[in-house]
Order: sequence, then structure tokens, then C-alpha cells
Amino acid sequence: MSDTQSTDDASGTDTPIKMVMAYIRPDKLSDVKQALAEAGAPSLTVTNVSGRGSQPAKKSQWRGEEYTVDLHQKVKIECVVADTPAEDVVEAIAAGARTGEKGDGKVFVLPVESARQIRTGKRGPDAV
Repeated sequence: MSDTQSTDDASGTDTPIKMVMAYIRPDKLSDVKQALAEAGAPSLTVTNVSGRGSQPAKKSQWRGEEYTVDLHQKVKIECVVADTPAEDVVEAIAAGARTGEKGDGKVFVLPVESARQIRTGKRGPDAV
């Protein structure tokens, strides 16, 4: 099985289910949600996270004491797709999140081995 496909547990057939995961600036979430809806992938999970990468640390002062902020607030977006091409989702996120500055974020695409909708019991792409 290629790394671009995953297995549907119910039938054993190959189905392309992907999870697109992105870390973006919190103030760009609204733009990214709109871009995802326009791309046909409106379902997503959002988590507030903090981390560091290429975005430079900031020095601040509080009550006369200087401190360095090297963990920046970000938003993690997870979007599992089967019917919408993952590359369309990646492009939508990148377009919505881009400011042109360091710290705009990153997008990752992962294969999803299986999926099951709890309420209906549907599996594979039908569960997404």
C-alpha cells in the first residue's frame, strides 16, 4: 500500500483519507476558516497551542523586570478529508494564513489509517 492511501477497515479497499494539520497565527483563523469553506472542506478542529520556530523571540518588561517570550501563541487546525484533495486544503490554509512574515506557520499532511463515525458506525471515507 502506498503512503498516499489508507485502508478502509470494513471492506479492505484502499481509500485516500488524509489529515491536514496546520499551525497558524491566531489572528488568521477567520481567514483560514473562510478559505477552507470555499475549498469545500468546512469541517475542522481548532486547538490553542504555543511553540517556537523561526519567529524571533520578543523581549518585554513587566514591573520593571525584562523577560523573553520565545514560545508564541498559535492555533492548531486539524482537517480530515476524503472527498476534497488534501493539496486543495493545504493551498487554502496557506492562502488564508499568509502574512509574509516569519511565524506564519506550517502545514503538514498525514495519512489516516482508518476512520469510524461513532453514531452511525460508518467507516472509511463515509465516516469523514
